Amino acid sequence: MDTLLQQIINGLIQGSLYAIVALGYTMVYGILELINFAHGDVVMVGALVTYTVFSFAAAHGMSAGPALVLAVAASIVVCVPLGLFIERVAYRPLRRAQRLAPLITAIGVSILVEYAAALIWSKQYLSLPELVKPTPIQIGGASTSDLQIAILLISLLMMGGLLWLIKYTRMGKAMRATAQSHDLAGLMGVNVDQVIAFTFALGSALGAIAGVMQILYYGIGHYLMGFMLGLKAFTAAVLGGIGNVQGAMLGGLLLGLIESLASGYIGDLTGGVLGSNYRDVFAFLVLVLVLVLRPSGLMGQKSGDRA
Repeated sequence: MDTLLQQIINGLIQGSLYAIVALGYTMVYGILELINFAHGDVVMVGALVTYTVFSFAAAHGMSAGPALVLAVAASIVVCVPLGLFIERVAYRPLRRAQRLAPLITAIGVSILVEYAAALIWSKQYLSLPELVKPTPIQIGGASTSDLQIAILLISLLMMGGLLWLIKYTRMGKAMRATAQSHDLAGLMGVNVDQVIAFTFALGSALGAIAGVMQILYYGIGHYLMGFMLGLKAFTAAVLGGIGNVQGAMLGGLLLGLIESLASGYIGDLTGGVLGSNYRDVFAFLVLVLVLVLRPSGLMGQKSGDRA
């Protein structure tokens, strides 16, 4: 039971990060029916900005609290304009193009952002200065830390805040109208370009905070760290139902649990042959099974039902 509890805790924490990143994918897809493959790289930029801020803080004797606040603010300030720039330059001109063109553009933008980050931060693995020192916490026979609990709680608060924004605010209603039909939303007085730009900005802000939490959790940053994280978040969005915000949240948490439980228990059954080093295999096995058995995801709707 102690092992099960430990794997559940690990899975929920990692799954909450997947869910936050998956929200960026699913919001953009819900409005544009576009997979923004550069979103994982926006998260990476947020993580590396955090590394820069923490390195500056450590060099100047700054304490953990102010450094963390500065890192979150700096990541949002960098990532939001980056997301808006990507939308304005790469995606807006192709909004009415055939679907293949935006898809290829998204992959190209992802590669450009990655290698721009490599030029700025180098291609080396970057270790985060240990300004934040987690305090171990025992829950039953499992162990966690105040940092991990904070990551989970902040993620849940962000998810709840996003649901409230979409359901009860004027901009949220405009987002839902735009997701149904750009043309009809425009006829009803909705500024479609503004709504789409806001969606990219909001997704980038969430991605920036996810990047901060990701590098705090693992302590290591790299210019390619957004690639695998982005693919797993995309898997989580597909699992929950791409375009469905609640589905992205559910899919992220489920994917984290599936990875953690599978890598732990299957690793034990195979004597470590299929352990944590193969946890990525389980994530993409889930993606294949969902696409084969239920392409619309757990909470998604078929296109005919949506219409």
